[in-house]
Amino acid sequence: MITLHKAKLSDIQAMQELVINDVKTGVILARSEDEVATNIRSYVLAKDGDLLVGYTALHIHSKRLAEIRSLIVHPNYKGQGIGAKMVSFCLDEARNIGVEQDVLALTYAPNFFEKLGFIEIKKEEIPEHKIWADCIKCIHFPVCNEIALTYSLINNKVV
Repeated sequence: MITLHKAKLSDIQAMQELVINDVKTGVILARSEDEVATNIRSYVLAKDGDLLVGYTALHIHSKRLAEIRSLIVHPNYKGQGIGAKMVSFCLDEARNIGVEQDVLALTYAPNFFEKLGFIEIKKEEIPEHKIWADCIKCIHFPVCNEIALTYSLINNKVV
């Protein structure tokens, strides 16, 4: 049974091992162990017992904007709704901590996010100044093929 948990510092090694192949291909941005540790409270993990099978992070940019980052699911566990559960967890967390407007996602899999209520936007429309500090670390910079999408917390209120 898959369960979701907030990450702990002791999870960092397994997190780094899970993303190594996607980091090499540029699907996921490389983050050092120190950077993961600094942001450990942002991460939610999907586990099958003690086995880490996926994770993502909710990164807060401002009172109005958060971002879903580093979404990964182990290849053997894809297609089971784990990614959707983690994104839903992050959207609930964004609401609970008071993000006022949008949750952003930059992805090579826009259809996945569109099924969850995200809407594609032009990168130039990204609310506020978001990512250039991260983008410059990417192996694809400056030629980026990621798609920008946002989820409106205003229009998708849970009643």
